[in-house]
Amino acid sequence: MARLKEKYNEVVSPALMEKFAYSSVMEIPKLDKIVINMGISEAKDNTKVLQNAIEEIKKITGQAPVVTKAKKSVANFKVREGMNVGLTVTLRGERMYEFLDRFISIALPRVRDFRGLNPNSFDGRGNFSMGVKEQLIFPEIRYDDVDSIRGMDVIFVTTAKTDEEGRALLTELGLPYRK
Repeated sequence: MARLKEKYNEVVSPALMEKFAYSSVMEIPKLDKIVINMGISEAKDNTKVLQNAIEEIKKITGQAPVVTKAKKSVANFKVREGMNVGLTVTLRGERMYEFLDRFISIALPRVRDFRGLNPNSFDGRGNFSMGVKEQLIFPEIRYDDVDSIRGMDVIFVTTAKTDEEGRALLTELGLPYRK
């Protein structure tokens, strides 16, 4: 079992139960999924860029991504409907907890000038989203093998009803927020 899943069961859920005084254990918020999204604007011109990005996401998450396509044509961006414009991976269960553990303990400390995550990046329903400027913070990616530096969005989807509950859950799991 993943280390963070054990921590959730043994430490986090009793702490949240006590803090918010839930009447049932089913009310305790939990991490539902982690969605990783990478936009690749160069993919419309060069398919090799898309293949490299797919391999990098596979290494980072341990799961094959879904290629997202443009829904509309936009002349200013030279994008036509149906063109490949990005990648998305949805992690659940064991993989989600393994990714979160590596993200908190290995990747975030490697971010340059890191002072904590923005605590205001919640959506009003307890879900937290953040951007990563470069994929090089993950130890699975070797600097010599990277053709270009790409950023990605990481969204933590929870079952929390409010931002306060979501923030408490993610803080207990170990996400470092700024004061």
